[in-house]
Amino acid sequence: MAWVSCTNLLSSFRATLASVKGAPVWAPRLLSPYSTFVKSGMKNVNGVHLHYQQTGSGSHAVLLLPGALGSSHTDFGPQLDYLNKEYFTVVAWDPRGYGKSIPPERDFPLDFFSRDAGDAVALMKALSFNKFSMLGWSDGGITALTAAAVYPSVMNKLVVWGANAYVTQEDLQLYNAVRDVSTWSEKMRKPMEKIYGPEYFAKTWLKWVEGISQFALQPDGNICREILPQIVCPTLIIHGQKDPMVPNFHPEFLHKHIKNSRLHLMPEGKHNLHLRFSKDFNKLVEEFLLER
Repeated sequence: MAWVSCTNLLSSFRATLASVKGAPVWAPRLLSPYSTFVKSGMKNVNGVHLHYQQTGSGSHAVLLLPGALGSSHTDFGPQLDYLNKEYFTVVAWDPRGYGKSIPPERDFPLDFFSRDAGDAVALMKALSFNKFSMLGWSDGGITALTAAAVYPSVMNKLVVWGANAYVTQEDLQLYNAVRDVSTWSEKMRKPMEKIYGPEYFAKTWLKWVEGISQFALQPDGNICREILPQIVCPTLIIHGQKDPMVPNFHPEFLHKHIKNSRLHLMPEGKHNLHLRFSKDFNKLVEEFLLER
C-alpha cells in the first residue's frame, strides 16, 4: 500500500467533527424539513450510563455504531438527518467512555470490542428493540461484527465499512503514524480537544492506539476473525477503494468468511465515505435494509 501523509490519514480517519458538549438531555434537535426531531437520552446499561440519540418511527430499528473516540453527534449527522424516518427508527449511541457516555473513562482491555457489543445489544433491548439492524463504521464495524456473531437472535441485518477482523504489520504502521496527537495539525486536533479536553483526548487516543495494536500479538492478529462464520444475518460490506486506513484485503476477507454477505466497492470512497458520499451511502443502505 502506497504511503500516505499523516495529514491525509487524519483527515480521512476523523472527519466532520463537531462539539457534543452542552446539548440538554431529551432536548429535541430540529433537523431539515425532510427529517424529524432527534431526541437525546441516557440509559443505565451494564453498570454505565450510555448516551444515545433516536429519530424516526419506522418498524425497522437500526443502531449506528461510531468509530474510535467517535459519538452519535460527530459520526452520523447525515444518517440521523436523512435515513427514511417512515421506514426506520434510527438510534445512534456513544460507547462507554466516548462522547457523552463519560464517566467512565475509556479503557481498552483485550475484550473491549466484545464489551462494546454487549453494551450495544443491551442498550437496544433497554429501548424495547428486541430485533434490529446494525450499521458500524471502523471500530463500530468491528463491534457490529462481534455482536452479529455472538448475539445472532437479535440481528436483522448488518452493514459495516472501514472495519477489519484482524491486525497486520501494515495496519500497525498506519496506527503508529497517527499515534502522537501533538504532531496533528491544529485543524484536526482542536475539534477533538473541544469534545474531550486536551488531556483526556491525548491520553485516550494513545490508549486506543495501544489497545488496537495489542491484537497484532494474538494468533493471526485476531480480533474477531474466528467468529465471522457465526454471522448468519444478511450482511453488506462497503469499502472505499481510496481508504488510507483500511487496506483492500480486509473487506475481501470479511466477504469471504461471512455467509450471505455482499461486497460493495466505492471507487472514490475513503474512510469517511458515509459522510463524504452520504446521499449515495444512505440510498445503498436503505435499499439493502428494505430488501425482502
